[in-house]
Amino acid sequence: MEGTLVCWDGRRIALPQVRAWTFQYGQGTPCDSFTLSCLWEPEEDLLDQAVTFTAVEKGETVFTGVVDECERGWDGQGGFLTVSGRSMAARLLDNEALGMDYQVATWQDILRDHVTPYGVQAVPGAKLSAVPGFSVAMGSSEWQVVYQFCRYYGGITPRFDRLGRLVATPWEEGKKLVLAENAAVTALTLRDQRYGVLSEMLVRDKTTGEIQTVKNEAFCARGGMSRRVLTMPGKSSYQTMRYSGRYQLDQSAQELRQLELELPGAFLAWPGDLVEVRLVKPVGRGLWRVAEAVSGMDEAGTYTRLVLGNTDS
Repeated sequence: MEGTLVCWDGRRIALPQVRAWTFQYGQGTPCDSFTLSCLWEPEEDLLDQAVTFTAVEKGETVFTGVVDECERGWDGQGGFLTVSGRSMAARLLDNEALGMDYQVATWQDILRDHVTPYGVQAVPGAKLSAVPGFSVAMGSSEWQVVYQFCRYYGGITPRFDRLGRLVATPWEEGKKLVLAENAAVTALTLRDQRYGVLSEMLVRDKTTGEIQTVKNEAFCARGGMSRRVLTMPGKSSYQTMRYSGRYQLDQSAQELRQLELELPGAFLAWPGDLVEVRLVKPVGRGLWRVAEAVSGMDEAGTYTRLVLGNTDS
């Protein structure tokens, strides 16, 4: 593992021998994070000027983010350094947006007003439709603005890649991890959680009283009965009301069924990857999508922990 800190003035600090590390990745919220510990015998102390961090494993960049905390000192085992932080999404999470209304908001408008000012780059190729009457609520973070525009209206989960760039395109379907009958799975838990999952949303226009009904058909077919009523601002469009209801249903359904796995070895899968489980025992067999991934190294070696959800998430 090669860790590098970059200072505010561009100076780079290469970290020495790494003793332990943990990298946690998700689908955008909460923010990806890292913790890294290494031996440390500094010639000079410049760590208070470190702003960003990059980790490279076997020639591949596995994390790019901001530095939140540095601890250094010494004990009976010698000098040590611990660095922790979050992905570049932290730049958008930590900054509050200016409330505003767009007559028509495009993806380029969102990037110009809520992303680029924080030194964040976006991966090209996003195909998001313009949203009429898009509003930014007072008190929203810049990340909430991006997430609402992409997920709420475009059906795309925004996230950050390992180079620190904002991604607003569908998941790539090219990579799939297959866990065959003899796969070295060291732990497995399958969880079905019905509580909190919504079966139906009634979306009501405050002014006209018009109601749009949106259902989670799959959950209804399994006997789910949990309805909510959402009141929208006056004169909301049909499309906006439908988006609102579907968004609420999708959010509630994310944890309906999850499979947790632990495997020896690091960086075996990433959020968005597909995992096909074919283990001897029948629990958890099928095709899943990685919702969260944790890769780490400690005194016992390297490991990967995965939280898997349905392929539609």
